Formats: sequence, structure tokens, C-alpha cells
Amino acid sequence: MKSIKSLLRGNIRQYAMIIALIVVVIIFQFLTKGILLKPLNISNLIQQNAYVLILAIGMLLCILTIGNIDLSVGSVVGLVGALSAIFILKMDMPVWIAIILSLMAGFVIGAWQGMWIAYIGVPAFIVTLGGQLIFRGLTMVALQGTSLAPLPASYTFMAAGLVPDIANIEGINLLALLAGGIACILFILNEFSKRKNKKRYNFDVPSFGAFLFKLLAITSVILAFSYALALYRGIPTVLLIVVALVMIYTFVTDKTIPGRHIYAYGGNPKAARLSGIKTKRVLFWVYVNMGVLAALAGIVFTGRLNSATPKSGNGFELDAIAACFIGGASTTGGIGTVVGAIVGGLLMGVLNNGMSIMGVSIDWQQAIKGFVLLIAVGFDVISKMRAKV
Repeated sequence: MKSIKSLLRGNIRQYAMIIALIVVVIIFQFLTKGILLKPLNISNLIQQNAYVLILAIGMLLCILTIGNIDLSVGSVVGLVGALSAIFILKMDMPVWIAIILSLMAGFVIGAWQGMWIAYIGVPAFIVTLGGQLIFRGLTMVALQGTSLAPLPASYTFMAAGLVPDIANIEGINLLALLAGGIACILFILNEFSKRKNKKRYNFDVPSFGAFLFKLLAITSVILAFSYALALYRGIPTVLLIVVALVMIYTFVTDKTIPGRHIYAYGGNPKAARLSGIKTKRVLFWVYVNMGVLAALAGIVFTGRLNSATPKSGNGFELDAIAACFIGGASTTGGIGTVVGAIVGGLLMGVLNNGMSIMGVSIDWQQAIKGFVLLIAVGFDVISKMRAKV
């Protein structure tokens, strides 16, 4: 019993939000009379919330560094969307060149803010608050208060397109089913490898029965998800982008030296510096990364909207921050995972979508999301207090 309790206590942060997401999905599936999990709505849910998931990945790295945040990402989304539209519609640039230049603009913005934060020592809150105002103003200047539309199909394909199927079968998308099966196989192999490594170093592992239950539960969700996509029109292009980012950043944070440096810096900056970690460089590149991902989110959101508007990105920073904290990131830094941030973003997306289907007003939606965020952070604080006892 002691080993079971310690195992649950050690994984409560990891699984609590996943359980919460499942519960919320079940509740809204009932309240919306089955509309929430219809194949069409699932595909729309992915495309509507992709930008939040992309921003949440970058925001997580900022939060890991002693609880810093970036308040400018919503404005960066708007500015980069405006720049990409100007490049394409006013300067007649090829789409691929416009996308590269837009990502470079995000890199420059991130480097600008990272310099002030890491090397000059201005608090991240102040720098990014100033950035929020600067980049929102530049967006208004660039667009001159008007919208730019429509954008070419090759640009919007990234956000609103679907991956072509490998076969022409009426009513079912074979590629989506195949992708779901491959994802299950890779997940099972990865879990067995992780279990084997933990045993090799004498770490606690769950019983084999509990391990099989976990595999069965997660693979069932993956297969059900892929089957739902197969019933509609297949895999959204933006889903591939999000999955690729999750895999890359999970590997970077878990398996690489830079990732370990970020966690070390967030856990104890002074100890990290004394151990030889170049903490200023770590902080600088975290904000450069945030700028690039905010630029990517701007391209995705503009493509989804098929228009660059002066108000694009308003409030996006709050959604990204909430996704990270709901997904288990600590307010004091050093704790959090990429998968957790994605789960938090999905939870916010399901709340938005479910309440919209039910006809809940935007005012109540904001209030409910704020309450969920407060509960998540309160859970973090309470779990830390119990750990100290």
C-alpha cells in the first residue's frame, strides 16, 4: 500500500489534468447531446485551438525559468500575421518566402526581448508588457486600421487544410486510420522502453497490470480519435505541425543538455550558475524560441482566419499562460511538461467549444475559464504544501 500511495503521489501532477480533461469531455458530450465528439467538431476543435497549443509550448519554457511569462505573444501573433499578409498581398512575394521572413521577424522580436531580460536585467513582466504595447501599435500602423484578405490557398493550407488521403475510399480516410495505428505502436514501444530503463536503475514502476491498463486506455483514445478524423475528412495539416512540435520539444526538454539547463535554472538559478550553466544564455534563447513560436502561431491563426486584422491575437497570451498552469506548470518555475501544457490547452479548448455549442455567453465563458485557472494554481500550491509536511 505504501508503494502504491507513493506512486500515486509522485504522478498526481502528471495524471490529474488528464483525468480532468476526460471528465470535462464526458460532461460536455452529455450537455451538448453528442455534438462535442462528432467528427466534424473534433476536426474544428483542433484547427481552432492549434495556435493556443503552439503558444503554450513556448510559454512553458518561459514559465520553467523561475516563473517568467511573456505578455507580448498575442501582439506578436497580430504583428506577424500582418507582416505575412503584407508580404504576400502587397509585395507579391511567394508564400514560402513570406513564411520564412515572418518566422525571422519572430526570431528578431524574441532576441530583442531576450536581450533586455537576460543581459540588461529588466524583469520579464515589464519587458513583455512593453512589447505587448509596442507590437500592437506596430500592427495597427502596418495595417492602417484595415484588414488584408483573402490570402492564397497555399498559405491557408497550413492552418485550414487537410492532408491528402493515400487511397480513395468512400466515407473513410485510410491515412488517418493508418496514422492512429502507427501512433499506438510507437507509444507502446516507447512505454516499454521507459519501463525497462526505470527497472535497470531500480526506480519504482507500477505493477504490470496497471501498466497494461494505462497502455490500453491511451491507445483506445488514440484509435478513437483517429477513427473520428477518418470519418470526417482526414488529418488537419495543423495537427501534424502541433504533433511535430510536441515530439521535438518533449525530446529537447527531457533528453538534451539545453533542456536540463532550463529545468535546472528554473529550480535554483544560483545553484545553476555556480554549477557552470550560462543562465543568461539560457534565458535569452528561451525568449528567442518564444518569439519564433509566436510567429508560427501568427501564421497559423492568420491562415485559419484567411485575413490579417488589427485585433488579431488579443488575449492570446492569457490563453497560453492558463494552458501551462492548468497543465501542471509551477508558478515558481522548474516544474512542468510539454504534454501537460498541451493537455491544459485542450482543456481550455474543450471548455470554449462546449460552452459555445451550449450558447453560453462570452462573459460567462471568461468567468468560468478564470475559475478553472484559479483551481489549477490552487492545486499546485496545496500539493507543494503537502509535500513539505
